[in-house]
Amino acid sequence: MTATFAALRKSRRVSQLELSLRAGVSQRHLSCIETGRSRAGRETLVALLDALGASLEERNQALLAAGYAPAHAERALDAPEMAPVRAALEQLIHAGGSAPALVLDGDYHVVMANAGVARLLDLLGLPGEAMLSQPMNLLRAVFAPGGLRGYCVNEAEMCGEMWARASREAEHLPRLRALLDELRPTLQPWPAVETGNLPVLSFGLRAADGTTLSFFSALTSFGTPLDITLASLKVEHLFPADEGTRRALAGGDTACG
Repeated sequence: MTATFAALRKSRRVSQLELSLRAGVSQRHLSCIETGRSRAGRETLVALLDALGASLEERNQALLAAGYAPAHAERALDAPEMAPVRAALEQLIHAGGSAPALVLDGDYHVVMANAGVARLLDLLGLPGEAMLSQPMNLLRAVFAPGGLRGYCVNEAEMCGEMWARASREAEHLPRLRALLDELRPTLQPWPAVETGNLPVLSFGLRAADGTTLSFFSALTSFGTPLDITLASLKVEHLFPADEGTRRALAGGDTACG
């Protein structure tokens, strides 16, 4: 348990003294726990993990390393008991009408997408339904050579923010960190961009006919999940930012460029 917990604390850049104050555990006792001279009780360990803001997966790993049963299940999204979750996700991604919406797991795999996503890909000149019928990772789709970032009107702003968000999440997700390490050599750093005062990320995509489709992005996640799979899921809606984009997605005239 010692190496696992000490690594977790250091990854959060929290000193033993700061953690002891947060969790109400003496620094001496915390030092003994990390060096293996003392075994943390389950309640103490949970308090320390709470103080570190550990993810559900990290909590399970720390509990297992200390000899305790894991606290959180990890059910597959297609498991029978997850049917209410799947129904809720379906409702979320279809609630916006023709607005593109997709469900991503912690590694940015697309696990659900609505017809609006296929329609958007078609407008870009890509085979939407064919792409979505295959396993798809959003980070690969955007950042791999020849990827969707090439369609961005404001690539530095959109891709810089998307990469920064994924990098923050990857600090605690080894598989995601490995994916970013794989993609990074093919990318150039994006210059800092003034994003203005909007509370959402806005961006434009070049359609196949040369017009611009304008969107703003909004993310939704489950607030108090008790399952590792559920904790990793996020729903991303791409809402049309102008009437032309709205018509294009609905099958009418394309947006004005």
